[in-house]
Amino acid sequence: MNIRMVLLASAAAFAASTPVLAADAIVAAEPEPVEYVRVCDAYGTGYFYIPGTETCLKIEGYIRFQVNVGEDVGGDSDWDAVTRGQVQFTAKSDTEYGPLTGVIVMQFNADNATDQEAKLDSAYLDIAGFRAGLFYSWWDDGLSGETDDIGSVVTLHNSMRYQYESGTFYAGLSVDELEDGVYKGDEEANNVGVAFGVGGTAGAFSYQVTGGWDFDNEDGAIRAMGTVEIGPGTLGLAGVYSSGPNSYYSSAEWAIAAEYAIKATDKLKITPAVQYYGNYFGGDKAVPDDFDGLGDAWKVGLTVDYQIVDNFYAKASVQYLDPDDGDDSTTGYFRLQRSF
Repeated sequence: MNIRMVLLASAAAFAASTPVLAADAIVAAEPEPVEYVRVCDAYGTGYFYIPGTETCLKIEGYIRFQVNVGEDVGGDSDWDAVTRGQVQFTAKSDTEYGPLTGVIVMQFNADNATDQEAKLDSAYLDIAGFRAGLFYSWWDDGLSGETDDIGSVVTLHNSMRYQYESGTFYAGLSVDELEDGVYKGDEEANNVGVAFGVGGTAGAFSYQVTGGWDFDNEDGAIRAMGTVEIGPGTLGLAGVYSSGPNSYYSSAEWAIAAEYAIKATDKLKITPAVQYYGNYFGGDKAVPDDFDGLGDAWKVGLTVDYQIVDNFYAKASVQYLDPDDGDDSTTGYFRLQRSF
């Protein structure tokens, strides 16, 4: 037996006497469960469940490009282009008291690349008809056109309110902090107000009555609005009376407005409108003690709305104002807006 045979025999004997150690088995990791976003249809379209919760969330907003036209509207220029982006988050969940709602609205405005503003446009909670936070009052409502001037100079307040709703009717009462409202003489706005709103619909007719009392200025205002479908459009009428300049209404002692929103086509709406002011003051925050001795004013305007495609529309508006105590003026704007 030669040396090669001895080595092969030794190796075979060693292999036979040594236990075989198998390599560790490769175990594949279990895949992590994936929770897909579920549609929430309990509160209307656009809501989805926040993963891992029973809270429904809706995200919406718009992008707006607008060119304003008027005397010195852009400083030394008679035209000024501005852009706005706005996004709203609405969260809802069921509770034993009914839906709990939370809303946050963020708004971003740009006059140019450096002159920009980001602000909280609304933030409030709502449950069982009770609302608290930063939100717009009933005095922010108006007719559908752009001519009527029947609301407050500032309509966004930190407020608490209760509103009862039953289908075609609502009624509510609010307590409003009026820190940025109007003020008289050398004072500053730092007061509180109480407002109410009543409204609803009855067939083709809709109505709203709104009132408010400004405790610091010791004056109040009341307003009534109504619309009714007539022929190819909707007729809107409104009237407002103020006992004296206050944070709810200060443009005039009284005013009446009318418009007719003509639905020319499915995509085109044309709205001519007119307003008359008795004892006209205007829209500044610093107001006189009363309206005595002020002249009247009248205003006429035209607004055109056109839906280009779904969620994208154009609006053009022109307004002419002629006050007894001042120069007449013509203002307007052109707007493109995409909503989502």
